[in-house]
Amino acid sequence: MILDKLENADWYYDTIPGFAKFMEFFNNNDLEELPACKLKLDGDDLIVSIVDFQGKEERECKLEAHRDYIDIQIPLTGSETFGWKAQVDCQTIANEYDEGKDVETYRDRDTIKVQVPQGHFIVFFPSDAHQPGIAPNQSYRKVIVKIKVQQ
Repeated sequence: MILDKLENADWYYDTIPGFAKFMEFFNNNDLEELPACKLKLDGDDLIVSIVDFQGKEERECKLEAHRDYIDIQIPLTGSETFGWKAQVDCQTIANEYDEGKDVETYRDRDTIKVQVPQGHFIVFFPSDAHQPGIAPNQSYRKVIVKIKVQQ
């Protein structure tokens, strides 16, 4: 997991393939003004979703993990809290891995919580189970970036 400010994104371009291409798109577009949508910036290798999101109570949010994609989340308005736990430590599967959606969910509780304020981004690798959407009674816009893991 990586948590940092958007102004430091270039520090991770060598570590996260496709991140530079996304940041070029991010810096050249006003994502708060674009309609909510899903865009493929590089086929299935780089997918961007602009989402108008309704935050939830923690009990409504499940830990999830992905196998094929790195998951980058950026709250554009407001902030969002995420739970985190090492995927290998997750013991109780809620929903088996769905290859089409690239997600498996867990009933486990997180190990830590991290608040991601506006102007920051958080990166989850396949080794990171994460619990997005913890923001009770908040409506906000966020960007979810999926970058195909290069194997």
